Amino acid sequence: MKTLVAFTPIIGAVILPLLVSFLMVKVNIGTGVLAAVVISSLWFVAMLRTSELPEHG
Repeated sequence: MKTLVAFTPIIGAVILPLLVSFLMVKVNIGTGVLAAVVISSLWFVAMLRTSELPEHG
């Protein structure tokens, strides 16, 4: 789990711009924007689910 926690920000920061720019060039701008919104939302959820927060107790 620690490996996933460490790589989640790196993977999202590298793959998201590459995928969005590829879609904008190969398909169209609207598809790239839609992909950016969907993938960013999924990445945000993944970051929250794998975050290591201190216990309150």
